[in-house]
Amino acid sequence: MSPDEARARWAASGALALTGDPDGPCLSPPPGVVARTVALGEPLGVDALSLLGERAAIAGLTRNGAVSCGGAARLLPAGDGGWFAVSLPRPDDEDLLPAWLGLDAPPEDPWAAVAAAPGGATDLATRGAALGLAVAAVPPRDGAGSGPGPAAGSGVVATRTGDAPPLERAPLVVDLSSLWAGPLCAQLLGERGARVVKVEATGRPDGARRGPAGFFALMHGGHRAVALDFRDPGDRGRLRRLVAAADVVIEASRPRALAQLGLAPAGQRAWVRITGHGPVDRIGFGDDTAAAGGLVAWGAGGRPRFVADAAADPLTGLAAAGAVVTALEAGGTWVLDAALARVAAAVAGPDAGMPWVPADPATAAPPRARRPAHPAPALGADTAAVVAEVGA
Repeated sequence: MSPDEARARWAASGALALTGDPDGPCLSPPPGVVARTVALGEPLGVDALSLLGERAAIAGLTRNGAVSCGGAARLLPAGDGGWFAVSLPRPDDEDLLPAWLGLDAPPEDPWAAVAAAPGGATDLATRGAALGLAVAAVPPRDGAGSGPGPAAGSGVVATRTGDAPPLERAPLVVDLSSLWAGPLCAQLLGERGARVVKVEATGRPDGARRGPAGFFALMHGGHRAVALDFRDPGDRGRLRRLVAAADVVIEASRPRALAQLGLAPAGQRAWVRITGHGPVDRIGFGDDTAAAGGLVAWGAGGRPRFVADAAADPLTGLAAAGAVVTALEAGGTWVLDAALARVAAAVAGPDAGMPWVPADPATAAPPRARRPAHPAPALGADTAAVVAEVGA
């Protein structure tokens, strides 16, 4: 892909309008970043670039430079000259700051306290992650030091666990995930004819239900909704039987939570694990994991800026859906490990650390979103019917 074509496609997709400082030029990536993003959508026949801005289009978000489009994450310089990314989207996150930063009490201005934190980027990330915070070091521009490094292909690690013929019917997809990456994977599979069942805990529904209704409908319109009480032994049994009936399972749970529910891959054609950083038990969201993978826009003065809106989320949803399609066509049973930071590293590729090109904001098309084909299901709207159908 030529530099001119890459810049034109980035600008037309809406991603350009979401990348760069709010009072400065937009930033356009090296051509390889655009080409690798486009490639994620090819197995699915979708425009991958335009999916980067769907949530922003629905929620009215725009670029904020070192602050994420959604406002919950920031890129900050560390004492060693490196950079780190922090997301504080949950009410309890601020309660962890004293232990992380060595303070006596929660600070009045959390972000000022984080910005003043002593230590190097890797050390801050290691200590914060151990406490359950979504924090990651940005890989150094020279490629040395910590960070996942470029990942091969889409960044999804596929492990074949057994034999089975290629699936010749519409798969049953059980989606246990929430927010964006996993639901987007399920939505894209549903567009290809899959039967999708969204499963939520009655006591802890998908947090995206509290966000823009249009975005939740886009991710879940046309899916059937099951709600179960994961504390109830009977409902836990129903959950296990529903998962056993699935051809594809999508989950984004910590290993201990899955073990408590008695869930594990057991002959499904594809078991999709959506994680922040892979097998390690470490929290991560779309903005900080993109930074962890080196997918940041390097602008003037060597300062990193966030790429689009939580870019690792839609990129991982795309990569995971493409891996499922490939697995179903190949036959066999598979575990597909889709880590947000690894997918971001695959998209950044050898261009991680390269400068991004300033562009006139007037050349940037606004982000856009597809229209939901169906309304979103109410919480648990189809529980009884689905349980009866699968004998759960």
